[in-house]
Amino acid sequence: MGGRPSSPLDKRQQQHLRGQVDTLLRNFLPCYRGQLAASVLWQISRELGPQEPAGCQLLHSKKLPRVREHRGPLTQLQGHPPQWQPIFCVLRGDGRLEWFRHREEYENGDRPLGSVVLTGYTVLTSQSEYLHLLDTLCPEPSGHHAQEEPDPLLEMPVSFPLFLQHPFRRHLCFSAATAEVQRAWRLALQGGIRLRGTVLQRSQAPAARAFLDAIRLYRQQQGHFGDDDVTLGSDAEVLTAVLMRELLPALRAQTLPGLRGAGRARAWAWAKLLDAVHAAVLAGASTGLRAFQPEKEELLAALEKTIRPDVDQMLKLRERVLGRLQANVQGPLESCLRRKVDAQLPRVTQTLLSTVEAELTAVQTLLTQGMDRLSRHLRGSPSSTRLRKEVYSFGEMPWDPELMQTCYREAERSRGRLGQLAEPFGFFGTQSLVFGAQDLAQQLMADAVATFLQLADQCLTTALDCDQAAQQLEKVRGRVLKELPEFEGDVLAVGSPALTIEGIYEDVIRGVLLQRINRELKKALGASNMSCTLDGCSELPWDQGETDVETEAQRGTCSRQPGSSTEV
Repeated sequence: MGGRPSSPLDKRQQQHLRGQVDTLLRNFLPCYRGQLAASVLWQISRELGPQEPAGCQLLHSKKLPRVREHRGPLTQLQGHPPQWQPIFCVLRGDGRLEWFRHREEYENGDRPLGSVVLTGYTVLTSQSEYLHLLDTLCPEPSGHHAQEEPDPLLEMPVSFPLFLQHPFRRHLCFSAATAEVQRAWRLALQGGIRLRGTVLQRSQAPAARAFLDAIRLYRQQQGHFGDDDVTLGSDAEVLTAVLMRELLPALRAQTLPGLRGAGRARAWAWAKLLDAVHAAVLAGASTGLRAFQPEKEELLAALEKTIRPDVDQMLKLRERVLGRLQANVQGPLESCLRRKVDAQLPRVTQTLLSTVEAELTAVQTLLTQGMDRLSRHLRGSPSSTRLRKEVYSFGEMPWDPELMQTCYREAERSRGRLGQLAEPFGFFGTQSLVFGAQDLAQQLMADAVATFLQLADQCLTTALDCDQAAQQLEKVRGRVLKELPEFEGDVLAVGSPALTIEGIYEDVIRGVLLQRINRELKKALGASNMSCTLDGCSELPWDQGETDVETEAQRGTCSRQPGSSTEV
């Protein structure tokens, strides 16, 4: 399960997959082109529309999301037959995991023994849980009782394992020396998985927004109207996940009966085959999107020149069409919502809002502890070197996986409640919601830390003694903590702008639904005694904003972010 072996696919199979990818792109790209126009119009209308309410005073952190580089020795199950072998592992700041035979190879800049992008992986730290997953991954056909090959995992129990599992990719099996090292790697890996997974959702770029809307429309055309985690990852990774889900039933039917081996050896052979198919599909999707990149850039530039001069007329036209459509569907829509939505909305609101409230409380607590720690050090008349170190540590809090785990844990705890939305609503995007809540916690912490440091820099002067400086920090502390709750009411904002009949029709439905969500949010927030401003939530989804992060839908690759590193 180590470095990538030669592909188990023959030329005919590879050619077949290229044809499948070409068909996918041929059907998807028209949706993408149409949504680019809608997203450019949304972007321009957002620039010209009402700005952020004055009540939200936290600065926006200029630091791009990243994970701390993490490195250290591990053992890995690799080779043929698989054996546990020592390696030196490095988690890069962009969420790519690399491993080397020796530390010196990493320090000399040598090529890694293997590497993997962490998108879509799950970290397991229980050997029994992983073995159970293997047992269910590739069940034996009825009446088949082949002799199972010796299993190195069973022959050598692992005390501190780190199993990386992916539905379509090879599994990676690592082992740490101690429980502390295992925990540090688990937190680092989970951060890398989340960073890679939410790159499109964090973006404000029209291309990223258009891509996500196009994926939704394409899947609806294929008969998929539910919601799941298929949009986690870059544009090429998302397209690959879509096609892999389409191919999986045929792959199982055609391949599993003839797969060699028994038990877990058979499961590993199945994972190896899926990895080869995934690699072929990903390569084809990446190539196709790169080929589309020049056309996309030209189209975006042309749309900007075409739409911006006439944006007022286009928005007025949209409002007229929206008004006519709303008049036609208002009665049936209200009736449908009363029957199928109103009774369920309080439950959904409380489920989502409880997660956000728990995250916000954890952020406030952690931020307060950090600011208090700075004040204590300042009152203690520390050396300038020690104080600079404490200020640096405070500024790095949003990127410290150990500290932020207290916030991220709240979203993980809500996974069960969020999963209960699957049966009544057909919602299977639990991982996306958990990642979204964790991204929210990290962004709020980053903004609050940036605000505190800037305000502190403005009010602290060399004329102040330590006690006076600490008093000024107390005032800054109060201002920052006052602003955090202002963001809670904006969390459930949704939107889908488009100047097409289909898009405006969706806006009508979502607009009416959003009115109900806002009413329910006000009731729930009032009952929970939480301070909140709902003015930023428009009754139509046209004006909703996103975080300002460049994404792979713009660039085609996820750039590597510099950052501090840790070694265990």
